[in-house]
Amino acid sequence: MVKSSPDVAVVIVAAGSGTRLGHPTPKAFVLLNGRTLLEHAVHAALGMRHKPQVIVVVAPEHIDATRQVLAGASTLSIVVTAGASTRQGSVARGLARVSAGVRTVLVHDAARPLAPTHLFDEVVAAVRARGHGIVPALDVADTIKRVNGQRAVVATVDRSELVAVQTPQGFPRDQLIAAYAVAREDYTDDAAVMAAAGHPVDVIAGDPAAFKITTPADLRRAMRWDAAGDGSDVINVDSDIENRVLDTVSADLSVPVPRIGTGIDSHAFAGESEDVPLWVAGLHWPGHRGLSGHSDGDVAVHAICDALLAAAGLGDLGSNFGTAEPQLRGAAGEYFLRETVARTRAAGYRIGNVSVQVVGNLPKVASRRVEAQELLAAILGAPVNISATTTDGLGFTGRGEGIAAIATAVVCRSS
Repeated sequence: MVKSSPDVAVVIVAAGSGTRLGHPTPKAFVLLNGRTLLEHAVHAALGMRHKPQVIVVVAPEHIDATRQVLAGASTLSIVVTAGASTRQGSVARGLARVSAGVRTVLVHDAARPLAPTHLFDEVVAAVRARGHGIVPALDVADTIKRVNGQRAVVATVDRSELVAVQTPQGFPRDQLIAAYAVAREDYTDDAAVMAAAGHPVDVIAGDPAAFKITTPADLRRAMRWDAAGDGSDVINVDSDIENRVLDTVSADLSVPVPRIGTGIDSHAFAGESEDVPLWVAGLHWPGHRGLSGHSDGDVAVHAICDALLAAAGLGDLGSNFGTAEPQLRGAAGEYFLRETVARTRAAGYRIGNVSVQVVGNLPKVASRRVEAQELLAAILGAPVNISATTTDGLGFTGRGEGIAAIATAVVCRSS
């Protein structure tokens, strides 16, 4: 099967030093709850419905380190290229690496690591619907004052005409490249480059999670936000339990509402002459005939992945990874699970718990249930319950022709 080339590209700018953050490490490589800011941004982009070409622009001296950091991010191609001394120059270098088939280009700052995947998708949809530039933005809530050089108040600004602009910003590829080609000044964002070239730019609703990390206080806020579930800035969780319950019945409150997904997978046993190992629930089962499949055939893990993707509204295992992808032949179920967890979190969801039931005569899952539960829970960062059943001789599982699994996943997202 020939893999189709992407028609969306995401240029992630990560070449800045981040001196205001007061950290010895360049900003893109600062850790946020165990992952670099750059990894958070890349995983959000990789979770998009339209699988994008991802181009990461970093300082020349950090190219090798970037490739090492992103080595396990995805089997999808990630281009790493050298940036320039300015953001605008770095974006221009990223645009030079955009593949020929790309029609829509998003430009995103790694300094906005918690921008959720749905925001990337919404920007792409708006660009395609309107045919010109789109930027996400939030209304300005505070009163805005204009001051002079001595910091004395000069006037109050009408905030009804103001918005706080975020990234990713999206544009038709040809328009953006043409605008950069004629830019003669250094602008603060890509929308300004487009406007200077005479191209219209519209605003769509942004997301509070897409705030920019500039100072140590911003980083502390991001740590709280991410730890609370990739989209919730709740600090005192215990005192908020009652409000969370009320949120499920009140449209006027911003609340985390649980979402549930179901996944089902089945595989036939490989032929007796085939030397295929058996993997179920992340464990190798020596002495048993393996399952036939493009990857390792781990029905329990595959069902969990489908359940998580369904709960997060990200499609299913086949649409995310492709059952005929040659590079995934024989891939371990653990790979799919880790990547699914990353995409679920990047889309703005935290995993509540997972339950999976294995249907088949062999192997005897109960004998290693605790081991499997601990392994999968460590990967998911959430409780896992594994059970098993037979079908009293009925169906293909009862006849010993294969194994099936059914999984349910609960995730939660805060607006």
